[in-house]
Amino acid sequence: MSDSPDLTALRVSYTQGELRRADLAADPLAQFQGWFGSAQHSQVREPYALSLATADAAGRPSVRTVLLRGADERGLTFYTNYGSHKGHDLATNPQAELLFFWPDLERQVRVYGSAEKVSLEESDTYFHKRPRESQLAAHASDPQSAPVESRAALEARLSALEAQYPEGSEVPRPDFWGGYRIAPQEWEFWQGRANRMHDRFVYRRAGEGWTVERLMP
Repeated sequence: MSDSPDLTALRVSYTQGELRRADLAADPLAQFQGWFGSAQHSQVREPYALSLATADAAGRPSVRTVLLRGADERGLTFYTNYGSHKGHDLATNPQAELLFFWPDLERQVRVYGSAEKVSLEESDTYFHKRPRESQLAAHASDPQSAPVESRAALEARLSALEAQYPEGSEVPRPDFWGGYRIAPQEWEFWQGRANRMHDRFVYRRAGEGWTVERLMP
């Protein structure tokens, strides 16, 4: 007999707030920025962390956590190794979906759109804002997602890079590393409510503007 816990008994009733049509901003980016600001003000841990879902040419899905590094009228930006699993997916199928979940606020945001690489200048600017250790790690972990013999082998690569680029010298951005921007076509805002009667609204691109609809919970 299995000793696994009865997961069917685990549940939380969401009671913190509500989301009405009258509460929504006309533009989804403004709505997102308002909610994101609330998450920061409430000291949600890493509110900029998001799940990125992609699919390869055969349709196999893949999801992982990345960090939001920009949000403006052009879209939502994150950075990675172009040769990573997600990089290969986006090269063949640029469609992607993002998910932010802020459990402390009982909120989530989904964003669907297509990805394109940001300019080399933008990637350079962000790369040189990163801590030196992170810059070196970007070099050491290439090709990202490939098998590595051991932790010791990985750390040896990092040590060699530390010797190649001593403290005080500039670490160049590797050609295989840079940013992607997701241009949204849909945004969904979800506010948890009691008894699973959640509030959900979706913005869909319509020409230069957006339509807004309430969705069944």
